[in-house]
Amino acid sequence: MAPPHTKRQLDWKLSQARRSVNIVRRFREMNPSNPLIGQIRTLLDDPRAFGYGRLIQFNVSDHLHQPKENLSKMTNSESSNAKSIATPVTSATDKVTEAISQGIRSGVFVPGQHLLEPDLTQRLGISRGSLREALKHMAAAGIVTLNRYRGAYIASLDRKSIFDLLDTLEPLARLAARLAAIHCTSAKDRDNMHEAADLIENAGKTGNRAQYLDHRRHFYNTMITIGGNQELARVMPLSRTDLFRAQVETAQSETQRRRHFSGYRMIADAIIANNPDAAEKAVKKHFDGTRKTMQELPESAFPAATS
Repeated sequence: MAPPHTKRQLDWKLSQARRSVNIVRRFREMNPSNPLIGQIRTLLDDPRAFGYGRLIQFNVSDHLHQPKENLSKMTNSESSNAKSIATPVTSATDKVTEAISQGIRSGVFVPGQHLLEPDLTQRLGISRGSLREALKHMAAAGIVTLNRYRGAYIASLDRKSIFDLLDTLEPLARLAARLAAIHCTSAKDRDNMHEAADLIENAGKTGNRAQYLDHRRHFYNTMITIGGNQELARVMPLSRTDLFRAQVETAQSETQRRRHFSGYRMIADAIIANNPDAAEKAVKKHFDGTRKTMQELPESAFPAATS
C-alpha cells in the first residue's frame, strides 16, 4: 500500500493538475479538430482519472508538437522562449538537467520535492540508468540531493546556505557587469541590455514567476555575452541561484519583490552608460538588497536544508 501523501505533496499535485488542465484547455481551443481532443475532454471532465503521472505527461513539448507560435501562446512565455540563451541539449544528462532546471524556474518542481523516477524516465524518454547518472551530476551541482533509501529530491537551502551563495555569486556578477559596461559599445548591445531589463521588470510587475526567473537568467546571459568572458557563464552558480529564488518567491512581500527587480534596471543603466564603476556599485547595491530581504523573511521560508 502506498504511503499517505503529506499536505505539501497534495497541494503541489493539485497545482500541477490545474496547470495541466489550463494547458490542454488552451490546446483544445486552438486545435478543435486535433485527434487528441477526445483524451483532452476526458482530462477536463475528471483530471483525477489520469492520475499525477498522466497529468505531467500532458506536457506541451512532449506531446502536442505544435508550431512555435502556438507553443508560445499555450505556455504564455513568448519572450522567454525567444530570448533565453540555452545550452544545446546533446545528452541524457543535458536533457535531465535542462528539464529539471526549467521545471524549477516554472514552478513544476519545488524545493524539497521528491523526484519520481518512473515519471521522469517516461516523460524524458531516457533509461533509468541515464536518469540516475544525470541526477548524480545535478547533486554535485547542488540542485538535487540524493538519499540512498528515499531517492532524489529537489534541494532546499537554509538561510546560511543562501548567504554563502550570494557571497560567491556577487564578485562574479560584479565582474560581469564591469566587463559589460566596458564592451557595451554598439547600438545592438545597448538595445539588448535595455530589453533584458525591460523583460525582467515587466515580469516582476505582473508577478509571473516563471517568466521572472527565465528573464533573470536571460539578463545574466546578456550581460556575460556583451562582456565577452564566456568563462563566467560556466562558473556562475545561476542554476543554484534559480533554486533559492524559487524557494523564497512566494514568501516575499511586494516591497521585497520590487526591491529585487528594480536592481536589474540600475545595473543595465550603468552598463548602457559605459560606466564600469557605477555598474559594479549597482550590483553591490542589488546584492545588499537581496541580503536584506533574506534577513527579513520568516524561518518558514527556509525549511530544514536538504543539501
